[in-house]
Amino acid sequence: MTTIERAQDWSGEQWRTQARSWVDEQLTRAGRRVTGSVEPRVRPWSLVWRVPTDGGPVWFKANNPGTAHEAALIATLTRLTPERVLTPIAVDPERGWSLLPDGGESLRGLLSRDPDLRHWERALPGYAALQLATAAQADELVASGVPDHRPEVLADLFVELLDDRASLLLGAQEGLDPEMYDRLRAEVPSYAERCRRLAEFGIPATVQHDDLHDDNVFAGPDGYRYFDWGDASVAHPFGTLLVTLRSVRYADELAVDDAGLARLRDAYLEAWTDRYDRRTLLEAADLAITLGPVSRSLSWRRALDTTEESRSEYAAAVPGWLPELFAASPIRPNS
Repeated sequence: MTTIERAQDWSGEQWRTQARSWVDEQLTRAGRRVTGSVEPRVRPWSLVWRVPTDGGPVWFKANNPGTAHEAALIATLTRLTPERVLTPIAVDPERGWSLLPDGGESLRGLLSRDPDLRHWERALPGYAALQLATAAQADELVASGVPDHRPEVLADLFVELLDDRASLLLGAQEGLDPEMYDRLRAEVPSYAERCRRLAEFGIPATVQHDDLHDDNVFAGPDGYRYFDWGDASVAHPFGTLLVTLRSVRYADELAVDDAGLARLRDAYLEAWTDRYDRRTLLEAADLAITLGPVSRSLSWRRALDTTEESRSEYAAAVPGWLPELFAASPIRPNS
């Protein structure tokens, strides 16, 4: 049994002692000293400690087995695109642990004071640049444990997910009803064809955050930095637009054809305009968005790779994303 597998029992005294010793050791190496009690936050997919130090607060994170790739991914992103992420104080990929400095104000905090979509328009190009900077390392990322959601394999993952009736809560009150399940089964050939079309555009797969909303972006004086990579996969880059545009739309109560959503999409896609024409980019973005609910469902299933008791509160999220395959796109721009 690996250390990551044992780490699901974050309440155990032995585990807490080992984790705290690691944090203290890494802070000592960094020339910092703990000045108070840690403040814990526990979710099925991770434990996070806010640790006060004489150099400001730092954040320790322990991932569960399904999201443990985050630690290795943070290290890789720091090497490839350090200006886009927080430079960790330390990471332990074997145990799925990371120790990060405080990132300051989130984009959500900034938007709460100044609800202007231009903040998102400025944040998205940097994230696109991060994706472009890591595309050549897609195979390396998969080898390090980042899940593979590339279009070439996504249809097979969809079939495998449909076979996991327990995770889909088939027939349960909060799960898929048999009619929806049969509809999803019938959708498999069409889904596979759309995956094939998306792959044929030739836009390279790369890291895809898969949960890029305003509380996973720091908006500091040094620019925007992107964090909380536990849901990430190696996938078509444009799949990120599903969560991002959906979250903006609901937060600002926008219509699906709001021009502001189209501006955000175009601000993000601008990074690829030197390689592909606008029509290709828009078609690829639409396909990636409509395929994305399967990726979200898979991410939730990994995040809940823990005890039945601790996962029950969130278990409905796994089947909950799949009916979105038949819902309208979060954006239907006029242009």
